[in-house]
This record gives sequence, structure tokens and C-alpha cells, in this order.
Amino acid sequence: MAKVKKLMAQLARRGPHKILTGDLAVAGLPGRVYTPESGSSLPAVGLAHGWMMSSRHHAGLMEHLASWGIVVVAPDTERGPLGSDHGLAQDLSTALTVATRVRLGPGQITVQPTQVGVVGHGFGASAAVIAAATDDRIVSLSALWPASGSKDELDAARTYDSSALILAAPGELDTLPGNALALRRALTGDQVALRTVPKSTSMTFVDGYTLRRSLTGQKRNRSANRQARAALTGFILATVAEDSTYADFADPDTDLGKLVTVDPEELEDDGLDPVSRLLKA
Repeated sequence: MAKVKKLMAQLARRGPHKILTGDLAVAGLPGRVYTPESGSSLPAVGLAHGWMMSSRHHAGLMEHLASWGIVVVAPDTERGPLGSDHGLAQDLSTALTVATRVRLGPGQITVQPTQVGVVGHGFGASAAVIAAATDDRIVSLSALWPASGSKDELDAARTYDSSALILAAPGELDTLPGNALALRRALTGDQVALRTVPKSTSMTFVDGYTLRRSLTGQKRNRSANRQARAALTGFILATVAEDSTYADFADPDTDLGKLVTVDPEELEDDGLDPVSRLLKA
């Protein structure tokens, strides 16, 4: 436990690498890329933005991951109110293909093709699930405060059997539009964890102005942001980078600070659908 506590504290802070940023548009895909200043055969993740958002709303998160030696590619597609999670999933795979085939930065940064994962926030979590289920290269899935996507999302989750991490707020496991609990029940891999982040909201990893933040008044809690950032970074380093130092972050049975691991089998079913639950609240 002491080791995990120390690693959580380290990963909550910016890592040792300086950061470079670039534009995916040079490869024909709107979006951004964040990389460490140098490195070869690096791990990479594709990041799918939330509903009515863009990559800039997750700039802080991408900078943090890049500072820990992780290449991040984030498509800026499907940004409208009727955005398609299938379309964004396809663009995630395309962005990862670009990352693994093109030398990045000044031409000396390369990605290890067998070490790629996906991260999705809200609506983007559905896109990440679909991409993970349809792209055999993807070895790791992170769903951040997931929201219901198309009807195919949970079916796709049932076919994905590698490592997965779901982060959610304690009171938003099965709500409108949150579907963290349903997603956890659909995922069947051995290393799948649903962890709740105290004092967090769906805006925890979101930078700047968004329509939802304006309507709900949700603000970021710094402590929640640090804890979630550390848990996510450690999980990616364990599963994508295959760094055994962080193996505990991929173990659902390991406690990560104040984050609570939720076992769906131990939850009592109140018999209410999300709409009725919302009205009751």
C-alpha cells in the first residue's frame, strides 16, 4: 500500500518529460498530437473528446500524459450535437495508425505499434469502446465518466476482453446520461475496474468553457483531478507501456488512494430505470 500511495503522489504531478504539440491535420485528420520531447518505441493512446467538445477541452490531460512519456493523438471530428460514436471510433483508429507509421515531432519520435490504447470521455467513451472492440491493436481501454452512446456500445464492450478502467463519480454510476455501471457489467476481461473518484463530476478532466458546464454549474475539484489523473496515468503505463512498476494500477483488487473500486455484484438493484431514479432524486 505504501508503494501505491507513493506512486499515486508522483503520478498526480507532471512527469519528467518536456512536451511537444502538433497538428494531426498535416496527416489529413483534424486534431492534435501531444508527445514527449524525445523517445523511440513509445506507448500511445488515442483520446476521444466528450459531447460537443474538442481536443482543446482535454489539453491539460493530454499534456500530463505526454509528460509521463505517452504519445496522445486526439481527433477533432464528430463535434456536433449529432456526433457519431462510430465515426469517432474510426477516426481514433486512423489517428493511431498515423502515430505508429509517421515519425513525430522533429522526426525522431516513434511509437511502438503493439503498445496502443484508447481513452474516451463521456460520449467519447462510447467511441473508445467501439474502437477497442474493432481494432485488434488496442490493448487498453479507459472510459472517463462514460455516457451512453449508440445502441451498439454495450454489445461492443462484450466482445472486448483486454484491460479496462472506468472512472466515474460516486453518484453517477447509472444515471442520465451516465452508464458506468452498465459498461462495467458488459466488459468481461480479467483486468476490468470501475473506480469512483470522490468529489468528482463529469467535468473533472474538462478545460475551459462548455455548454454543459454553463448549464449545470459543475466545477473541477483539484483533489479529484489529481487522484483521477494519477490513476489513469498509472493504468496506461501498466497496460499500454507494459511497465511493471505500475502493475498495481491495472489490478482491480488494489486500492488506489481514496478511489473506491465498485463490484457490480455487490450493488443492490433499486428496480428503477434512470429516468425514475432522476425524478426520485
